[in-house]
Amino acid sequence: MKTYALSAYLQRFFTERLGAQMKASPNTIASYRDTFRLLLRYAAVQRKAEPTALQITDIDADLVAHFLTDIEKTRGNGARSRNTRLAAIRSFFKYVAVNEPQLLHHCQRVLAMPAKRHEKRAIDYLDRDEIEAVIAAPDLSTWHGRRDRAILLLTLQTGLRVTELITLTCDDIALGGGAHVRCMGKGRKERATPIRKDSIKLLRDWLAERKGKTDEPLFISNRGTRLSRDAVEGIVRRHVEMASKTCKSLRTKRVTPHVLRHSAAMQLLHGGVDRTVIALWLGHESVETTQMYIHADMKMKEKAIAKTRPVEAKHGRYRPSDKLLSFLEAL
Repeated sequence: MKTYALSAYLQRFFTERLGAQMKASPNTIASYRDTFRLLLRYAAVQRKAEPTALQITDIDADLVAHFLTDIEKTRGNGARSRNTRLAAIRSFFKYVAVNEPQLLHHCQRVLAMPAKRHEKRAIDYLDRDEIEAVIAAPDLSTWHGRRDRAILLLTLQTGLRVTELITLTCDDIALGGGAHVRCMGKGRKERATPIRKDSIKLLRDWLAERKGKTDEPLFISNRGTRLSRDAVEGIVRRHVEMASKTCKSLRTKRVTPHVLRHSAAMQLLHGGVDRTVIALWLGHESVETTQMYIHADMKMKEKAIAKTRPVEAKHGRYRPSDKLLSFLEAL
């Protein structure tokens, strides 16, 4: 009976499928890598075998289901994280099914596993006063303060994702006619986002102080290395805490770099920008993704209800017509 070594197919999946054929982004590869690292460790314990000794048939639908449940319990993963792990596993089994028709039935059972439904939470964003307070928080007399002001202003104006922000190079900022920032978004799709005049001056000053080569990171740490996600989250958290001393509404909000991205989108929406333009601005794959900002926009809803006429009717008292109904009403 033919055996199918998991290690051989998994290595080919990463090098041939993700790397050469799909040209997946480093972020996607890292996410898939972490998923299979966790899955292999779990499977090794369950099958009592070293990861290199595992066969593809050892990773069946039941094991995958138990693995997904385990990471929810032991790692505190939510439904979104669980579904991301499942998407990576499905992608691998699609690859196996195409290359090994004999394993089609085995793969189909994994591919048929449904994603877990989850509640869509209302998005968080900052209003105009909160945005101004956060931007004003950094101390411009220090190098860190000038760097952080540039980070906050650029994020709040362009809506860049944190991964897009930290991968920017000095050459990605164009400050001549039609000033804009270039970034590589999800799916390795490059886009250009215009920059306002206030951002142009700040970024020009920062580039002059940064004195970096064209291919070097735009924003760096004390050691001169590229900022990490955690570092940017720390910068945002620190300045929001400072801003909350003068802007009390920030004290009840949990502000992350992604909240700044949401805030940029809401500013565009309040400015009357069409949602198709907002989708292009943010690098959304579909205009439907941008729809969530419309659902979250209370100002737009308040304007809509203000245009409606109240129903003019006298409010009479309800009187039950039956003794039994009267009894129930009195309970």
